[in-house]
This record gives sequence, structure tokens and C-alpha cells, in this order.
Amino acid sequence: MLLIPAIDLKEGQCVRLRQGLMEDATVFSDFPADMARHWLSQGARRLHLVDLDGAFAGKPKNFSAISEIVASVGKEIPVELGGGIRDMQTVEKYFDIGLQYLIIGTAAVKNPQFLQEACQNFPNRIIVGIDAKDGQVATDGWASVSQLSAIDLAKRFEDTGVASIIYTDIGRDGMMNGINIDATCKLANALTIPVIASGGLTNLDDVRALCEVQDCVIEGVITGRAIYEGSIDLKEAQQLADSLR
Repeated sequence: MLLIPAIDLKEGQCVRLRQGLMEDATVFSDFPADMARHWLSQGARRLHLVDLDGAFAGKPKNFSAISEIVASVGKEIPVELGGGIRDMQTVEKYFDIGLQYLIIGTAAVKNPQFLQEACQNFPNRIIVGIDAKDGQVATDGWASVSQLSAIDLAKRFEDTGVASIIYTDIGRDGMMNGINIDATCKLANALTIPVIASGGLTNLDDVRALCEVQDCVIEGVITGRAIYEGSIDLKEAQQLADSLR
């Protein structure tokens, strides 16, 4: 299981939000590319970027910072990005600068034809991000919660060429109160494509619990506030995950 450091971008800075609230942001670095190099030095095998401003605006808003990160580490480890990816022009623009994966969230719900086109043109390089609150799908930067269940939505994507699903429990994101293992495993067991967990990772006990669940396999887990505030050491956590799988 991969431990995947998150770099969330707001106005060019590396930040972390609590429960997806833009007004509750903590700034961890003014230089995101330096932060990317730091996580690489700590043993990261993949990076997770989010254009927070783009998620709300519906179009890229931190392109310069994203380009710098990819130029800095993109030849050494895969870099994935989500936030504001709503059309093929944006998809092509991002892949042109060297991103390995793109994460489509809101547009996967609102414009499934776009998702299908992206998967056809870039097979196994499109990830669907499913953000949920109490099991119901949230869109538009988590501003809207629908009546659609996360499992029902994910099943729609199994045959489209999607590389994986990132499942985020937004009630736990940035709160450091533990991964929602039950919901994540329920989703993983309902699908044939890999699932990456997100939201709430707090300490090594969470890493151990994710690796030791007997009834499902989680491909990776995204970690943000825990590694920035020091409750998890990235290198130690990855070594633990490697030893348990």
C-alpha cells in the first residue's frame, strides 16, 4: 500500500483544509515545489496534488505552481492532480506538462461523456475522485451533497478505462480522527478497480489497520495534515506498510 503525500494548492501556497472549508486553511509552505522535493527525499513514491481554487472555479487556477512541482519531481515519481478538470483542453494541457494521472471528480458526475472521452484518449491515466459525506456524493469542491451513493456512482465507471477510484470521506478530511475503513472497504469490495483511501489518516495505527483488513485491498492512502504536523513520519509509515503487505 502506497503512502501518498498530498500537496493542496491555494493561491500558489501549500495548505491543508479542515473538512474542505476554504476559510479554514492552514498554510504549510509558500514554495510547493520545495515541499514536493521534501516528500521525495522522505521516500514518497507518488504525489497527490489538488488545485483547490480550481475545484471551486471549475478551471485551472494554480497552473504555475503545478508546473513547477512536475518539473521538479515528475521525472522521478508519478504525480497526480485533481481540481477544476472539466474539459478535454484542460486534460491535454496537464498531460502535456508531464502529469502521470488526472483526477476527475465533479465532472464525472455531471458530464459522464467527458469522462468517457478522457478515458478513451488516455486509458489508465484517469482517476475518478469520489468525495462523500455520510456515504452520499459531494461535488463542486464539496459545496453540494447529492442523493447519489458513492458505491452506485463508482460502479458506473468500472468499464470506462478508469485507473482507480480515490474515495474521500469529507467529514474526516483534515480532522485527523482516523480513516473511515468500513466505508472504504465496502466500496473496494463492490468494485473490480483499485481504491485509494483519503481523509482522516492520523497515525501509524491507521496505516496498520488499513493494511491488516482481511476482506479488502486498498491500493494506497493519501496523507496530508498528519505528515505536515508530524503525527506520521512518511518514511516510517511506508516501511510499515511494506512490511505488512
